Amino acid sequence: METIYTLGIDVGSTASKCIILANGKEIVAKSLVDVGAGTTGPQRAIDQVLQAAGLKREQIAYVLATGYGRNSLMEGFADKQMSELSCHAKGAYFLFPEVHTVIDIGGQDVKVLHIDNGMMTSFQMNDKCAAGTGRFLDVMARVLEVKVADLGALGAQSTKHVGISSTCTVFAESEVISQLAAGTDKCDIINGIHHSVAGRVGGLARRVGIQDMVVMTGGVAQNQGIVTALEEELGHKIHTSPLTQYNGALGAALFAWGKCAK
Repeated sequence: METIYTLGIDVGSTASKCIILANGKEIVAKSLVDVGAGTTGPQRAIDQVLQAAGLKREQIAYVLATGYGRNSLMEGFADKQMSELSCHAKGAYFLFPEVHTVIDIGGQDVKVLHIDNGMMTSFQMNDKCAAGTGRFLDVMARVLEVKVADLGALGAQSTKHVGISSTCTVFAESEVISQLAAGTDKCDIINGIHHSVAGRVGGLARRVGIQDMVVMTGGVAQNQGIVTALEEELGHKIHTSPLTQYNGALGAALFAWGKCAK
C-alpha cells in the first residue's frame, strides 16, 4: 500500500507548529518555531518538518493550515485552511478518545471546547483580553525576572497563598510589582498568578460545562503549576500530552487525511 502523507500547520500568534502524518495514523515528523504569524516562523517550521521527514512538498498529498495566521499560507502552499477550534477538537480526540472537555491556552487566547464522539458541540473563547493567556504569563515572568519555563517549578515551592485579584494584565502587573516591593517571596507570587489564571479559565469552562475527561492543550499546558491550579479550581483531573503544543497541527493533519481518504 502506498504511503499517503499529510501535513498540518498551526500558525499561532507566538509559535508555528507542523506535523506530518503517514496514512492518518503515524506521526512521521514534527517541528516548532517560537515565532508565529507575520514572521518567517511558518516557513521555517515547514522547511524543518519536510527536512526531518525527508520529503518534498510535492510528496505531501494534502496540506491544511490552521491557527491565528492560517490565511497567510493559502497562497500557493496550503490546500485548505480550517478553524483552530475544529483542529484542536480533532487532535485532542486522536490523543484521548474519551475526551469531553478541551482547555486550550494559547499565546493570545483561551478556548474551552465541549466534545461528543470526537465532534465539537459548543465552545467558549476569550480573545478580547490577554488575561490568562501565554502572553499574560510572559508579562508576569518579565516583571519577576524569571524564565517562563521556570514558572511551574518556582510556583511549586510556594509556602503561603498570595492572592492576585486582578484578571487584567496591566493591573495584575501593578499588583505583582507591589508584592515585590513589599518583600513577598517570588514563589508565592507565582503560585498566586497560577491560581489567578485558573480562576479566569475556570469561569470560561463552566460556561461550556465541564465533563470528564478534561484535556489541556497549548503551550501553557507545559506549566504544571497552571495544570495543578486548574485541577483544584475545576475539581477534575486534567490530562496532558507531550504533544500538547502540536495539538492544533495534529488536528489539521488529521483533517487533511480525511480529505485524501474520501
